[in-house]
Amino acid sequence: MIASLTRISILAAALAVAGCTETALNSAGIKANKQLPSQILASMQAKGMEKDAPVMARVFKEEGKLEIWKQKKSGRYDLIATYDICKWSGKLGPKFVEGDRQAPEGFYDVRPSQLNPQSNYHLAFNMGYPNAYDRAHGRTGSNLMVHGACSSSGCYSMTDAQVEEIYAFARDAFRGGQTEFQIQAFPFRMTPENMARYKDDPNYEFWTMLKEGYDHFEITKVPPKVDVCEKRYVFNRIPGNGAVFQPTAACPPMSQPDALMSAYQSYKSQFDSAFASHAARRASNPPSPTIAGLQEAKLVAEWSKKRSRGERVPVEPPSLAPDGTVVSTTARMGRIDSPAGRRMAEIEAKEAEKKKAEEEKKAAAALKVAEAEAAKVAAAQAAEAAKAAETAAAEPAPAAETVETDEAGGGLFGAVRKRVGSIGNLFGS
Repeated sequence: MIASLTRISILAAALAVAGCTETALNSAGIKANKQLPSQILASMQAKGMEKDAPVMARVFKEEGKLEIWKQKKSGRYDLIATYDICKWSGKLGPKFVEGDRQAPEGFYDVRPSQLNPQSNYHLAFNMGYPNAYDRAHGRTGSNLMVHGACSSSGCYSMTDAQVEEIYAFARDAFRGGQTEFQIQAFPFRMTPENMARYKDDPNYEFWTMLKEGYDHFEITKVPPKVDVCEKRYVFNRIPGNGAVFQPTAACPPMSQPDALMSAYQSYKSQFDSAFASHAARRASNPPSPTIAGLQEAKLVAEWSKKRSRGERVPVEPPSLAPDGTVVSTTARMGRIDSPAGRRMAEIEAKEAEKKKAEEEKKAAAALKVAEAEAAKVAAAQAAEAAKAAETAAAEPAPAAETVETDEAGGGLFGAVRKRVGSIGNLFGS
């Protein structure tokens, strides 16, 4: 079985274009030529590995690990180094569009021309995104790297010391004749427990496709031959009758080594049993955040565009809730500290100053109008008061009222008695 898979790997290498450059491999920079530590060299010797033997890398987002595997004299690969990823951006799930801040997931090839000894991020190599699968699905993006400086907006970022070792592994393997090395990027280790945790995730179908390549490597410890047809990955398949794989075309008749097929079915049977057991009970740890798909990727990409222009945006990119609503936290706003950001801040400050001046001018004008109206009202009220005073002064004083009194009794009743007496005299009483 190992011999068959080795021939498949050789076929894959023969189909690939090397693209080697002397500049990348023979850089005069000290950091690009730093040698592997003595303890790693001793471990390689103990495991039967040549210093310049082929390598392969694996990335696990959720666990935050990057592994380097190296070929032994037997042809199989063994783990030689594991590094903690310093930083990666986005969520679990593939990269969809430029600016979505997603670190890629899938199977990628790195050639010597993709090494960058002059990187602004200490040292770097391009992962090769988008690959044939990504392009078949119309996915976009560029310059997706593994690099140093511990800063990421879609890459897998390491510390400078870590990337020096990773770069040295690749450089030595290329100098030994390897034309390309495979980097496998996964959301998590594809164990039965983890797959059961994410069985309801929108990315699950994509992950089950990646898992076949993951399983082939777990079984054989040889990097799988990777092709794309019908817009899907196929692993360790050999097309028949001289056919070739075309990413968007129907898959041609193809075969696979019998030993691998038998080993894979046995492996899958054990996996399915364990998966069912884990799926039947609640996971001990909840799933990590995952990207909801192309719609969310576009939202983040638009946020990235605004951010790159220096606009004030929410500190965290937007996301989609399970019901499809947009979730955006505006409580914390900010802008990127960059030339574009500083220019935008200056422009916005000038606009704010201009707006404030205009508002103050309008307020002053409004106050002036209000004061004029108040003066008019006060003048009208004063005129009315003066007129009222003149009118009052011109009117005659009212006559004094007199009250008839009775000398004897006085007052009103005395007057009444006097009149009654007069009447009595008239009638002779």
